[in-house]
Amino acid sequence: MKVSYHGHSVVKIEANGKTILIDPFISGNGLTDLKVNDIKPDVIILTHGHGDHVGDTVELAKNNDSLVIANFELSTYLSWQGVKTHGMHIGGAYEFDFGKVKLTPAFHGSGYVTEDKQIIYLGMPAGVLVTIDGKTIYHAGDTGLFSDMKLIGDRHPIDLAFLPIGDNFTMGPEDAAYAAGLLGAKQVVPIHFNTFPPIKQDPNRFVEMLPAGVGKVLQSGESIEL
Repeated sequence: MKVSYHGHSVVKIEANGKTILIDPFISGNGLTDLKVNDIKPDVIILTHGHGDHVGDTVELAKNNDSLVIANFELSTYLSWQGVKTHGMHIGGAYEFDFGKVKLTPAFHGSGYVTEDKQIIYLGMPAGVLVTIDGKTIYHAGDTGLFSDMKLIGDRHPIDLAFLPIGDNFTMGPEDAAYAAGLLGAKQVVPIHFNTFPPIKQDPNRFVEMLPAGVGKVLQSGESIEL
């Protein structure tokens, strides 16, 4: 299984002939190496309804007949736009043909701001556990630190975790390092940093806070084999 990082919070999983994209914010993402017309996901998983995570979901899903997995409110909203969806909610898991997906808590917001200054509520934010061929990947989404991360790690041994470090909107490096300890993940990759001025961080400083060999900074397009 090949797991790659593509700037901001974009993660791609390639396994068993399937391509799975998490939070495909591509257009407007100055840190990504991806182009909307070049990527052909079979599955898109969304952590929450903010624009820098939903990103190009509708275009990608329509162009590739992708299945979009998200919380019930967000998946319903996207289905109204002609997208094929599977709604879930926090604590729930489902076995798909490519593997198992479970949504976990995340402490953040989730909504879409319209041009006429209205906010559309798009359900609770979530983290995502993806288990394929006995390997589990945890994408925390946008979240602050919370103690139940220890329960997540205890219940679901994590091979690879993607944790936000940008601060301001999510955990900063110090809280994310503490979260990594609670989760007990074998490998940890920082995400959600340096895309915008308020979330500018040094990812190497975050890695230095972790036990030797646990943290790894991935440049956009770099991957890890599980």
